[in-house]
Amino acid sequence: MSQTGSTAGVVARDGDDRDAKSRDHSSRADGQARHRSKLLRPILMIGGVALILIAVLLYWLFTGGSVSITDTYVKAARVNLSTDVSGLVDQVAVHDHQAVTKGQVLFRLDPTRFVVAVDQAKAKLAEVGQEVEGARHGYEAQLAKIKVQQTVVANDRLNYQRYASLVHGGGVTQSDYDNAKYKYEGAQANLDAMEAQAGVDLAKLSGKADIKLADTPQYKAAAAGLAAAELNYRHSIVRAPFAGVVTETEKLQPGMYLQAGTAAFGLVSTTNVWIRSQPKETSLTWVKPGDKVKIHVDTYPGKLWHGVVASISPASGSSFSILPAQNSSGNWVKVVQRIPLRVNITSGPKHLVLRNGMTAEVDIITGHKRKLSDLF
Repeated sequence: MSQTGSTAGVVARDGDDRDAKSRDHSSRADGQARHRSKLLRPILMIGGVALILIAVLLYWLFTGGSVSITDTYVKAARVNLSTDVSGLVDQVAVHDHQAVTKGQVLFRLDPTRFVVAVDQAKAKLAEVGQEVEGARHGYEAQLAKIKVQQTVVANDRLNYQRYASLVHGGGVTQSDYDNAKYKYEGAQANLDAMEAQAGVDLAKLSGKADIKLADTPQYKAAAAGLAAAELNYRHSIVRAPFAGVVTETEKLQPGMYLQAGTAAFGLVSTTNVWIRSQPKETSLTWVKPGDKVKIHVDTYPGKLWHGVVASISPASGSSFSILPAQNSSGNWVKVVQRIPLRVNITSGPKHLVLRNGMTAEVDIITGHKRKLSDLF
């Protein structure tokens, strides 16, 4: 029994020794782990910050070739349709939001008075033609009369001179002399009147007997009157100046009196469309006309259009405001300005319609490469 107890005691002591050694080993391992943790913590913190800085630096270096702008809108050519003649609206040929082609009739004014004006102008032109031709024939006839009258005057002058030489010698009576004198003076007066009338007829021909009808001032004035009447008639029929979509057509109704110059309704182009952006002045450092542009329209997520920078405004948007900022008082606050920029669209999804006023985002590819020296 004592031997067995002794053996059990030895085994218990061996177990305790092993437990103690295990605890010592574990304690040393924990200490070493805490030591390594203390060493790694600052290394990881510094290394993490360094990696972030390197990542930011690389991003800065490799993203300098493009500029992203969100203050961007789709723009389209638009016009408020009107005409320069007044009249009653006879017909409105389109309805709201209808697509139209260039030259398509949009509305008409009552043509009655315009047709009458054209007919009157044509009649006036014909009348002037007759007057000019009448003046030409009258001038030619007057020349013929003048030629005959010149012969009569020459003959009467010879008789008068003959009688004048004989009256003092008693060869003819005073009465015969007086009759010859009056006849000569009458013939001369008739010749003067004929020549004056010929001058009037020639003046109607602008001093040129062989002038063409179309070259006379009277004909030109009448032709201009006819052209004006025909122009007014054409302008009473309003056509689309370009392809697009009409808007607010309900503003114009048949029977209304449309005053010249009054806007009837609107037309927005579907072909002349571009992008208008207003980037901050600090974003335009490397932007120039001709740079390629990627366009994302908010209405069509995931769709891409391509374009090119067409022009950059020579002045900021605030320069054109009605009440520009006044800094004469000295209380000046610096505000980053916006510079309007136009982007022409070169390609994109053909089946998607771009409408005036849609919001968009653009990425301008400037091609600029940043350098570390730019930081210093």
